[in-house]
This record gives sequence, C-alpha cells and structure tokens, in this order.
Amino acid sequence: MQKILFICSQNKLRSPTAEQVFSQTPGLEVVSAGTNNDAENPVTPELIQWADKILMKKMHVDKIRTKFKRILKNQKIICLGIPDNYKYMDPELIKILMAKVPKLLNLTS
Repeated sequence: MQKILFICSQNKLRSPTAEQVFSQTPGLEVVSAGTNNDAENPVTPELIQWADKILMKKMHVDKIRTKFKRILKNQKIICLGIPDNYKYMDPELIKILMAKVPKLLNLTS
C-alpha cells in the first residue's frame, strides 16, 4: 500500500481534488494538505512521516524541505507542475491528474 500525500497551498482546490480522484484506487492510501498556515488541512510533521510519496507543485518543495528537514527521510517528493488555476473537481484538472499521477506512482501496466 503506497501512502500518498498531495500538497497545494490552501488545500482547497488541487490537492483535495487529487485526494478525491485517487481515494478509491487500489494500492493507494491518499491524504491532502496545504502549506499555508490557514490551509483547510495544514501539512503536519505527522503527515510527512506518514507519507511514502509527496506530490506537489515545484514552488512547495523548498517550503517542505526547509520546514520538515529533520523528519524527511525516505519520502519521495514528486513535482506535479499543475498550475493553480483550476476549481475543485474541475474536469480539466481531473484529466491532467489522471494523465500524470498513475505514471508517477507506477500504477500503469
């Protein structure tokens, strides 16, 4: 079972969409969080330690590596490169996620 943490800024649009889209995928356990202090579900040390893979936009990588430097161990950080211009469950965002994420997580056969 791969434990996947999707991260965006506010945890309102991209990462909760990804969590919803992949929540029923066999072999995955998914959670989403945000880097901002006022995020719906802020990133915590516990979430970082829980995750096997962390998927986010490049702009969040330095924030996560700086803030959680002491607890980042074997987690693989993957940059999705999805711009912040989609609504929650936007069909185009879902299409992008479905095209990128399975390949990045080796879910495709």
